[in-house]
Amino acid sequence: MLLLRFVVTVLCLFFCRASQKGNDLVADENDDVGCGFVSSWLESVVLSMKLTKHGFHRDLVYEVRHEPTSHPVKVLLLHTLPSGVYMDQYQLADLSEEMGLQVLLDSALDLESPAHVSSAFSALVFLGPPEPLHTAVPVHARYHKASSSGGWEQIIINPPRLLLRSEHCDTVDPGLSHRVVEAPCTIQNQSLCSWLEIHGLQVPSVSLDLPVGDSSLLIPVCAVTTLVSLLCSAFLFRAVWKHGIF
Repeated sequence: MLLLRFVVTVLCLFFCRASQKGNDLVADENDDVGCGFVSSWLESVVLSMKLTKHGFHRDLVYEVRHEPTSHPVKVLLLHTLPSGVYMDQYQLADLSEEMGLQVLLDSALDLESPAHVSSAFSALVFLGPPEPLHTAVPVHARYHKASSSGGWEQIIINPPRLLLRSEHCDTVDPGLSHRVVEAPCTIQNQSLCSWLEIHGLQVPSVSLDLPVGDSSLLIPVCAVTTLVSLLCSAFLFRAVWKHGIF
């Protein structure tokens, strides 16, 4: 009889602990991190990035996908780009008026500077309803300093940081694997709001290969250029002299 009671007690304790673990798991999956964001929904968020077009003038395409939600979600991408590329602030302004593109640069950029005298910069890319949340931002490659052997230069663009914000609140509480950061509320209203930064996204970097000049050809190129210029000038001078055009 004592053995039977012992077995029953052990089984009861086992099932009670299993039930408690199941309840804890459900609670963790539905853990509310604020503003209607729950941990299970945040796990559905996917960010992708790719380069389209060819040559020195490309489009950097961003896309954010997630499971359906009952309230609109705003997305902000904080992207630090290398000195080998730039975004044209004047082109972005035109696209903002024509297509509603929402990109804010952290500073004015010199569009004519080559890569070796330029600095990295940051772009804030705002995405919002309606879905799908995607946009294409023009990005241009800078000219690189010539090398002794020419060849190609590879420019690597790392993925941006992903920030989320609900339209139904002004502040958010950090989750276990995420943190709250301050960033501009919108491209029009640059006062700071609280955003939830999402970590753990597996987004591969993208790259573009650019041709680099061969500095060993400097003297032949200059000589040929000078010779062609002199011949063209002589031809023009002869034509002017022959036809009496002064």
